[in-house]
Amino acid sequence: MTGRSTDRECGGGRGGLGRFIETLLAGIPWSERAEETETVHLARPPGGTLRIDNANGRTRIVGEDRGDIEIQLKKAARAESEEQARQLVEAIRVVPNEDAARDLNLEVEIPGRWNRRGRVDMELRIPRELKVEVNAANGKVCVLGLRGSVRARSSNGAVRIEDVIGDVEIATSNAKVSCTCTCGHLAARSSNGKIELDDHRGSVDAATSNGTIHCGLEDIGKSGVILSTSNGRIVLDLPDEVDGDLDIRVDNGLIRTSRELDPVSRERSGRMKGTIGRGGVPIRLRASNGTISIR
Repeated sequence: MTGRSTDRECGGGRGGLGRFIETLLAGIPWSERAEETETVHLARPPGGTLRIDNANGRTRIVGEDRGDIEIQLKKAARAESEEQARQLVEAIRVVPNEDAARDLNLEVEIPGRWNRRGRVDMELRIPRELKVEVNAANGKVCVLGLRGSVRARSSNGAVRIEDVIGDVEIATSNAKVSCTCTCGHLAARSSNGKIELDDHRGSVDAATSNGTIHCGLEDIGKSGVILSTSNGRIVLDLPDEVDGDLDIRVDNGLIRTSRELDPVSRERSGRMKGTIGRGGVPIRLRASNGTISIR
């Protein structure tokens, strides 16, 4: 009796429970992981536009003074065995396609089964004057240093735009939008996330259903500023010198301003109108539940 107990304590034998646990762990989907890196070089698209579709993974785009496109890929996959994970990684690829307008479309293809998962993190270094369109289902998007327009869409992932001269259009479902040092018309939408815009020159149209909006402007475009949120506060930092027509409405919150308005019209419904400087550029702010501050 004592010998059998000692044998089990020292790990000399495996009972039925141990074998059952080993079998259970071995059958868990995605228990094994494989990774691979790859670098791809492509010619610059004659049409001037680059479109990227990355369903699962981060996408980072950097504009440079160069004539080609360099893509660095970090591919990763999980499967029920090490061999199957390695095979899946090897099967993941980026498919380039030039359309009738001679624009370049890049699509990440990941073979999928219910018990296998793959992702690709991409970093692209491209000619800075290209126009860029990014579609990401699950992953962050970051665009830096371009001198062309940018369109970025992400279902579940933050979007960050920095040092871009050109119109910017952003849409994300459940994540933050962040823009710094941008110039042009900027349109941002988030169904459930904050929007932060800093050092922008140009017009702005930004809205979120659940989140705060902070907008810092160096200069205002002729189309003006439209900011709207259902649940959250709005902070608008205006340039030192600005001529605008202000229209603010808050359903349930406060309106605060450190700017002189002339004339000032306040309504009991939580609405305020006024002119800054000589007026002219429309500035429209809306919040259902939250404070609006103009500085």
